[in-house]
Amino acid sequence: MHPRDQTIFALSSGRPPSAIAVVRVSGAQAGHVLGSLAGRKPTPRAATRTTLRDRSGDAIDDAVVLWFPGPKSATGEDVAEFHVHGSRAVLNTLFAALASFDDVRAAEPGEFTRRAFENGKIDLTEAEGLDDLIHADTDRQRRQALRQLQGLLGDRARDWRKQLIEAAALIEAGIDFSDEGDVPDDLTAPALAKIGELRRQIEETLAASAQSERLRDGLTVAIAGPPNAGKSTLLNRLARREAAIVSPHAGTTRDVIEVHLDLDGYPVTLVDTAGIRETNDPIEQEGVRRARDRAASADLVLWLTDSDGDGDPPPEIARDGAVSVWHVRNKTDLLAAKSDAANPRQFEANLGQGASGGFFRISAVRGDGVEDLLGALTAFVEAWFGAGEVAAITRLRHRNILQHAARSLAKAGALSGQGDELVAEELRISIHLLGRLLGRVDIEDVLDSIFRDFCIGK
Repeated sequence: MHPRDQTIFALSSGRPPSAIAVVRVSGAQAGHVLGSLAGRKPTPRAATRTTLRDRSGDAIDDAVVLWFPGPKSATGEDVAEFHVHGSRAVLNTLFAALASFDDVRAAEPGEFTRRAFENGKIDLTEAEGLDDLIHADTDRQRRQALRQLQGLLGDRARDWRKQLIEAAALIEAGIDFSDEGDVPDDLTAPALAKIGELRRQIEETLAASAQSERLRDGLTVAIAGPPNAGKSTLLNRLARREAAIVSPHAGTTRDVIEVHLDLDGYPVTLVDTAGIRETNDPIEQEGVRRARDRAASADLVLWLTDSDGDGDPPPEIARDGAVSVWHVRNKTDLLAAKSDAANPRQFEANLGQGASGGFFRISAVRGDGVEDLLGALTAFVEAWFGAGEVAAITRLRHRNILQHAARSLAKAGALSGQGDELVAEELRISIHLLGRLLGRVDIEDVLDSIFRDFCIGK
């Protein structure tokens, strides 16, 4: 039997041990398996308590079972659920009992969701939204993924595709039946008007979603600067935990250290890099190289110096404004201890200034000025991702397809008057592209790469 025709099972809840574990079974044998282990098939969609027994009659567990006959199920196939106690022993025994049936096997990652997609229960954008929801770390990511799962982009794409098919039908009718008496003479004008409006809607969606796909991966903030400037101390202060080793000796950090933050629901990767300086130590040289590369590819660089030094970041970091760079003066506590006994009020006034044009004064050790820096960082992140409604485009795949579709619609409009056959061909291309977006045509090469990233049981 082909693997896609076999019945599959998997743990669909968290890893054991747990109070309760949910095991799902999907496929043609699901009803037979449920009836055999539970003694009978319960009423559809009604939780039923029973004692599960293997095929030898030995008790497995006191459990709750549910029965969802297809096509009214999550996958569109017959589905059974076993809610059992979540010990490893119970699960191993239940898995062994399930695997003892013919044509019943353990599921591959993403196989339940793939079957739901193949049976028309969800489209590909909704499947991607489910994957994003499973892996969401922040509230903003959760909200965006949930909107996608509920059809934010898929519903729009289906409507666009439907309208394009209607426009194509008008163009093709003009081509094929121009000599028929009951066909209007000019079918092109209303079709072109529809094409222009759809192109505008797609381009507006692209423009409004300029940063939305970045929400899945987050924004990267690199802490860079010369050795012993306090970069690791600042990382630990912002992370509120000891994530990096702190030492008074220069060159302690040799590799890139990453910490993931949640700033007002937005995902941020905070990166601590090796001190940037000239050195003959080959290991430190590699650390400096990685630090330069990581800072140059970041979205924001906090260029950290101590109270005794100014210094601008190297050219590859602050190149042509491609990377936003904030200057952060650290160790203001040492500056106060040294020389401000003569003029303490002036020091406090300077410290209270916070940031001016991307300049901050802080003490990473004591925490002075760090809240101001964190507040400015949160505002930067909010501005970066944009405010307002959750955007429709969340993946580069979506953006590439819609950009191509918009170009085809633009060509269709430009070809007006040069031959309806050429316009019709561009419309066919756009319709095909929206079909690829939804996963309904010619997407076998995309499916494997998407569903293999799902966890087992989804």
